[in-house]
Amino acid sequence: MQIRKLSLINFKNIAQEDITLGEGINCFVGDNGAGKTNFVDALHFLSLGKSAVGMTDGQSVRHGENFFVVEGDYLTDDGSHEQIACTFAKGTGKTLKRNGKAYERIADHVGFAPAVIVAPADTLLISDAAEERRRYINSFLSQIDPAYLKALMRYNAVIAERNKFLKTSSNETMLQIYDAQLIAHGNLIHAKRTEIIERLQPIVADYYRALSLDREQVELRYRSELNEAPFAEILERSRQKDIINEFTTSGIHRDDILFTIGGMPLRKFGSQGQQKSFLIALKLAQYGIIAKERGERPILLLDDVCDKLDEQRVEQLVRAVSGEEFGQIVITDCNEQRLRSLLDRAECKYTIFNVKEGVVVR
Repeated sequence: MQIRKLSLINFKNIAQEDITLGEGINCFVGDNGAGKTNFVDALHFLSLGKSAVGMTDGQSVRHGENFFVVEGDYLTDDGSHEQIACTFAKGTGKTLKRNGKAYERIADHVGFAPAVIVAPADTLLISDAAEERRRYINSFLSQIDPAYLKALMRYNAVIAERNKFLKTSSNETMLQIYDAQLIAHGNLIHAKRTEIIERLQPIVADYYRALSLDREQVELRYRSELNEAPFAEILERSRQKDIINEFTTSGIHRDDILFTIGGMPLRKFGSQGQQKSFLIALKLAQYGIIAKERGERPILLLDDVCDKLDEQRVEQLVRAVSGEEFGQIVITDCNEQRLRSLLDRAECKYTIFNVKEGVVVR
């Protein structure tokens, strides 16, 4: 999948831009705060229908305006042309269209124009609570497995209904009805998470070895209550606790992914460079799995690529993604000379876009 043209109106600090992107590596360079990341976020909107940096749709509207438009002209790996447009207006909400036809649900678009992003905020996957890691694995699986996304949406809806019910009642018959739905959806979610973690592990380890020049060994493991007992047994065992606490205390909504380096927790024992290398390895492994499952190479978004990495590791990354298994790449960096030097050494084909105050300076 390649995006040939990106058109923006009133998106964050960008008033209006029309950019033709190259099929190889596209670099947005400029000072911090110039708006480089906004171009990456626009591509994320076109892929997943939402911001990659946690901003609401309203916060993504340029100051003083009441709407934004993000449009992309795409070329798929099989040669077909597609147009995707995401619009938002205060008071009427968001619309996502493919070739002029609006989706009834944005979830129906997820996975069609796949993208994988590596960004400074990824450090939250290591430093923050388990919710951040669940959000990551949910987003990943939703791009390759519609059945997973459907089960996840239903599970979350049932959890919300069950928690609301627990605040006013302790009727066990009704709780059993809720539990039957949680079990059906939760077992599917658990099985698919287990499978994807098992697939990720060896690929992440290989990429990490390449980035670190074989300095350390890393591992990721899936932690879930369902690894130890059937979901039905877990819910029955925790029912009285749920009634007392007035919310659902057990289930796949409490799962976590454990990251280790040399057998020790990455969060505590990994340096900033090691943590960043691990996250990049994780995202590159994700990229390969999505490409295989969807039959379409995602767009790889590398935001602030040199952050917390020494030059040697950045060069290893550039060499890793310059192969044919990777498609179009978008990179942001604040140091044009450094980035040009790295790309030239790797003999990469690239295009430079200089960004200043939300404007591409040509």
